[in-house]
Amino acid sequence: KAWFVEERSIPIISLEVAWKGGSSIEAASKAGLANLVASTMDEGAGDFDSRIFQKKLSDNAISLKFNASKDSFQGSLKTLSKNREEAFSLFSMALTDPRFDTEPVERIRNQILVGLNRKLSNPNSLAGRAWFEIAFPNHPYSVPTEGVIETVKTITQKDLIDFKNDQIALDNMVVAVIGDIGKEELGLLLDKTFGGVRKKARLMKVPDVKPMPQVSVKIIEQDIPQSVVVFGGAGVKRDDPDYYAAYILNYILGGGGFESRLTKEIREKRGLVYSVYSYLYPLRHSGLQLGGFGTSNASVGEAVKLLKVELHKIRNDGVTAEELDAAKTYINGSFPLRLSSNSKIANIMVSMQVFDLPVEYLSDRPGLINAVTLEDILRAAKRLINPDEMIVTIVGKPEGL
Repeated sequence: KAWFVEERSIPIISLEVAWKGGSSIEAASKAGLANLVASTMDEGAGDFDSRIFQKKLSDNAISLKFNASKDSFQGSLKTLSKNREEAFSLFSMALTDPRFDTEPVERIRNQILVGLNRKLSNPNSLAGRAWFEIAFPNHPYSVPTEGVIETVKTITQKDLIDFKNDQIALDNMVVAVIGDIGKEELGLLLDKTFGGVRKKARLMKVPDVKPMPQVSVKIIEQDIPQSVVVFGGAGVKRDDPDYYAAYILNYILGGGGFESRLTKEIREKRGLVYSVYSYLYPLRHSGLQLGGFGTSNASVGEAVKLLKVELHKIRNDGVTAEELDAAKTYINGSFPLRLSSNSKIANIMVSMQVFDLPVEYLSDRPGLINAVTLEDILRAAKRLINPDEMIVTIVGKPEGL
């Protein structure tokens, strides 16, 4: 079963597929497994080793890749319509019979380890990782998707094969296709492509969880002139009745760039930061609202104080009618830009299925945004924004806290 848009204006087919699971179903001792599988599934399959497989992709102008996130494992395919048989065949081989040969696995593993080593001194990475460790103790969400050095080193070829066999199945899969192909022909191609995939996944159960409700400020000392700050707490999941109110609330608070309150108060009026932002992060098993900024060590205390003042203000008073109208206009007006290419449309169609949204969502969305009232915003603010239950992680040598 797939969602499909026929688009004949350009001779290209884009396919996106997602399997529910991702890095959250890994054992803690194998953190980074999903990421290593995703990074090596296109490095040879069936009778083709890595060099031959990659040459076939290159010779036919086929883009084929996989990616892992906390809650899903994704695959994407983009091909000229004249090369569709070859493209879908190679994609099927990568799904059902990846080789995981020693040379490409070790090459990719070493690349990942180099990246993880760099992140040990990257203040943004350190602040983000520390935030999730505090928020989700003893939960899979506490571990970065790319894993940690100690666990990535121990992953074996058997681990890769077992994860692929457990994760890649028909019962936890959603598919979206857009492009230069007819419905009947695509149906046959999809049956052929996914026909060898097992019917049922074997996934570890992941419990629903909320970030720890606590005031927590963790400082990781690093000898740098500017501190990096990550802040946040509980948010909403995608199916929450307050999702659209929370979405607009976040836009006004810190998600709207130069129009947001945090940018105006902390950057424009006082020049303490180059940028400050906030965003919603709806996971399958938790809802988050996160944000961050960087500022000179001497200004950290003042910037955090201003942040809390704005959080208290929007929690207690909500937003103005002018702010709400402007946010609705921008959110609805900018959304079509997210449908500007076949790949983007395929991505949105997959996301809609992952979050159990109906086909009518694209046409219903403006009405859902416009239906949000000032009372909805205030209710969401009182429910979600609480500076007294906020986790803050700081990397640098902050002063004034």
